[in-house]
Amino acid sequence: MPDAVLCPCGSEQMYMACCGRYLDADAGPLTAEQLMRSRYCAYIQRNSHYLLHSWSAATRPSALDLRQDDGVKWLGLKIVATEAGAAEDTDGIVEFVARYKVNGKAVRLHERSRFERVDGQWFYVDGIIK
Repeated sequence: MPDAVLCPCGSEQMYMACCGRYLDADAGPLTAEQLMRSRYCAYIQRNSHYLLHSWSAATRPSALDLRQDDGVKWLGLKIVATEAGAAEDTDGIVEFVARYKVNGKAVRLHERSRFERVDGQWFYVDGIIK
């Protein structure tokens, strides 16, 4: 993704100042919300390595095949609410709505996701679809 573009996560920051610094570097997100946003960008980029690496070992699938997403066009992310998940917390919740189209049909994914911080690194645990 070019450096001089707005981040697709909806933060209104430039990509490299936002999610790009996590996806394109070794630095990890400091908050659960930053991880949620960067994972959204990873889905847009079909970056299964980042998605698996940022998934809790307790719930991580053995593989993630994003080829099935060939007809998916991501349209936007809205953070609805956050609970805890700050740099000093050990867990957090991020509720979000991700909009996308599949073969031209509009879809909304509304999820309440759980995150945990282990040894200073945030991981996605699981989520409840609303």
